[in-house]
Amino acid sequence: MKINLPTVGPIVGFTGQDHTRLFIRGELERDTQGFRRCFGVVRWRKPGTKKWSAPLFNKLSPNFDMTGVFALQGLTASTVYEYQAGWFFADADLENIEKIDEGLLMWPEQDADFPMTFKTSTAATTGSRNYIVGSCRYLLRLFGGIWYDDRGDKVFRSVLKQIDNNRPVDALLMIGDQIYADDLNFVGPDTRLDQFLERYRTVFSQTYIQHLMARVPTYMILDDHEIEDNWPANADKQDRVTLYPHAVHAYQIYQSSHSPLFTADSQGRIEGTLSHFWYTFVDGCSKWFVMDSRTERDLQSTPRRMVSDTQLNALLDWLDVKDDLVKFVVTSVPLFPDLLNDADDKWGAFSDQRRQIIEHIRNNKIKKVVFVSGDVHCSFVSKLTLDTDPDFLVHSIISSSFFWPYPHMSANEFAFDANLSGTTDRNYVTHLLSGVYSDDNFARFESSLKGVDVSFFERKGDLLGKTTKIKF
Repeated sequence: MKINLPTVGPIVGFTGQDHTRLFIRGELERDTQGFRRCFGVVRWRKPGTKKWSAPLFNKLSPNFDMTGVFALQGLTASTVYEYQAGWFFADADLENIEKIDEGLLMWPEQDADFPMTFKTSTAATTGSRNYIVGSCRYLLRLFGGIWYDDRGDKVFRSVLKQIDNNRPVDALLMIGDQIYADDLNFVGPDTRLDQFLERYRTVFSQTYIQHLMARVPTYMILDDHEIEDNWPANADKQDRVTLYPHAVHAYQIYQSSHSPLFTADSQGRIEGTLSHFWYTFVDGCSKWFVMDSRTERDLQSTPRRMVSDTQLNALLDWLDVKDDLVKFVVTSVPLFPDLLNDADDKWGAFSDQRRQIIEHIRNNKIKKVVFVSGDVHCSFVSKLTLDTDPDFLVHSIISSSFFWPYPHMSANEFAFDANLSGTTDRNYVTHLLSGVYSDDNFARFESSLKGVDVSFFERKGDLLGKTTKIKF
């Protein structure tokens, strides 16, 4: 039985000390009886050992664009594994497939230029962890999809070179606008499910991003361009009942499915139904709260809300946990600084909830909080201080864009060294700690209990400016 390579993936997703998630896509094919039954299969082992694990099987459904996620369990912390993954057609049900003689499976040969390996997380909090963080990867699709711009894929080639040069990456954080479903905001925007799915297949199967996600645990959260520009500010009633469900279904398939949001059963299959898109995970010395700052917005409430009360309370409770870990909070649009213009889409326009978060951190004397954002097509590090409370300190790292072929933002478009809007009773002020880099770039974090070193690299891999050292 021949096993074919995935048509999209593999993507290594949520990875802990004893488990990981693997996402793959098979192929959709019809015969005289309808859709052919397609199954995904994976196996893994420690490099240098001969014996593979027993294969895991999963039926790949047309309802989920022929994709599936496998939970590899019972692994060892801080350990490298190699794996194989693929798909095949069979005229059988899943129970019979699981009883198949393993000797009948004909696995594809491993490609030396496309290693399929991953490393589990660590139980230790004393060492450092390394992350690649970025957002806003534009891929222009024109002429009915005949022409694509692949320049945005080359940034991931630079990350792969760093890994191959012994600069490890423990996780990849993609923090918004992984796709631009609304080309140029008006030229051929995606509106139907099949269009969104086709765009994801194209974006995630380009060479370098495919190779990177097959090796490094990858975590994602959406922003507006997974739906439409500045969602939901320009949405009408019809958009909410047609455009939004299609966009979100495709998002769940390609971005949420391999996240910590889903649980796994004893057979390594993912189960559960989503009630929200925000999630948390822990990785060594660092813990992450990945906010959904897009789909829960309420623009009609007074005051306006960026997130639901449920998500806001979950964030505050998460911040309250007494530990010494670095607390990274991902919000696709920056919490601070304020923008001088076009600020309605940012946290400054939702100042009541922003003030709640900031005041909670100050009142409870919570340390080591770093907000991580994208969206604004430039990158920099800043800090927020309060003149009446010298113990209060919060940092912000903005990393954008992976690739944006149009004008980028610059330092003079932000309110540095000025009071944060919506906090007139207190003098919260944002201070710039790094250069403002208006080049396509990605960020590398080296996180430890003592601080975070932040470096920005332009698309071809050269360091932009100097490494910024956040000290705790």
